[in-house]
Amino acid sequence: MHVKAKTMAFGGILLALSVICMALGSVIETSTLFLLAAASYFVGIVIREFGMKAGAAFYLADVLLGFLLAPNKFYVLSFAAMGLYILFAEGIWRLAGKREKMQKKSLIWILKYILFNVMYIPVLFAFQELLFGGRTFSGGFLALVFVAGQIGLFVYDRAYVYMQREIWSRYRGRLLR
Repeated sequence: MHVKAKTMAFGGILLALSVICMALGSVIETSTLFLLAAASYFVGIVIREFGMKAGAAFYLADVLLGFLLAPNKFYVLSFAAMGLYILFAEGIWRLAGKREKMQKKSLIWILKYILFNVMYIPVLFAFQELLFGGRTFSGGFLALVFVAGQIGLFVYDRAYVYMQREIWSRYRGRLLR
């Protein structure tokens, strides 16, 4: 496989920034979710700039390096879920690219919510003690957490779209010369 030096160097810099964000999530506890989301957004940048194969390789390298270097492995697992969501969401976007605009948006959101819930629901029910500090809860509280997760997905996805459209598009010309 032939890889351009510029692509490799830029991917390495993004990989370092992503792992730094994961490690800082363990240090700055109040910003953990923000830093993990920022780390996962780098997966989307690589996908949009270099394609799905490069994005998948970047994601795998990021998870492996995170397990080796980040102090809190639970945060690496959280990052892995966020990065996997970005990886599949970009794949969904590319697959649905041939449909009409409104039909495409509806289909993409339905598929994104299905993807998220396939990852979220098993974790919510199977790992309650890990998520809630050794406690297990009944259906009412879990239903509330489920709804909060759906709202969280919407905010996370909107922030990702904003970052790609507004922030990354502004800086990509300067960084990828």
